[in-house]
Amino acid sequence: MTHRFESVDVVRKGLREVDYLADDGIAGIVYLADRLEKPVLIEGPAGTGKTQLAKSVAETIGARLIRLQCYEGLDESKALYEWNYKKQLLRIQTERGAANEDAEWTDIEDDIFSDEFLLTRPLLEAIRADDPVVLLIDEVDRVEVETEALLLELLSDYQVSIPELGTIEAKQIPLVFLTSNNTRELSEALKRRCLFLHLDYPEMEREKEIVKTKVPDITENLADQVARIVRSIRQLELKKAPSVSETIDWARTLILLGIEQITEADAVETANILLKYRSDIDKALKEFGTNASAHFEPAAGS
Repeated sequence: MTHRFESVDVVRKGLREVDYLADDGIAGIVYLADRLEKPVLIEGPAGTGKTQLAKSVAETIGARLIRLQCYEGLDESKALYEWNYKKQLLRIQTERGAANEDAEWTDIEDDIFSDEFLLTRPLLEAIRADDPVVLLIDEVDRVEVETEALLLELLSDYQVSIPELGTIEAKQIPLVFLTSNNTRELSEALKRRCLFLHLDYPEMEREKEIVKTKVPDITENLADQVARIVRSIRQLELKKAPSVSETIDWARTLILLGIEQITEADAVETANILLKYRSDIDKALKEFGTNASAHFEPAAGS
């Protein structure tokens, strides 16, 4: 098999070229997933770049991203495949028409349970793909435990079984990423099949670099201030801490408003970009008032 990455450093550089700043831990897991042909389970708080990692890997290697968005009630017909029953019924009616009165049911059955009547869903589509594919199984912790069983054969042997057609093996081994926000504990069987990566909120300096990468027009001082303020807000007891994407949105908002140095008034007026609950905003406003000097004075050397 031709490997996608020659080294961990190649992974890190490739991800940086598509504006994903990966540390050695992240780059190392992606490299191992490629070499060991194993899926990666990425756990961590919402908004820490789990989904974006899969998207960025796909962009790096020029692969097609196939995404299965998980939700409560997801079943085989939405995740794997289903038969086109309307089309099958029309074919049965046609075959048993006046001109085909002697048609045997076995002949009709072989016909209607064929590729022509199969509706592929993300999991089967990834297995059958001829072109390079990255499969993203997003928020896998949202599905019921029973639904996890659909994934086990795929993640173990990169194949799926369809009773009417038999076992369909992967034409190539896709890179597979599963994300979880830890809303429930995943089964040991699922975890056993995966490499594990925990993504937490980035350290302040790394988040600052992410902001500078995603918001090229931002100044060094403003990026530093944004990262420091967001870090202090995340240390509060919140219903929902600001995600990295919300940090970037806040930085872009400040640029659009022409703000070069954040004041307490600026932070108060734009707090709703970072926080989405009234109680969280109130806590942040209190933090701004209590520690104004730490957040809103210019950084040393600026």
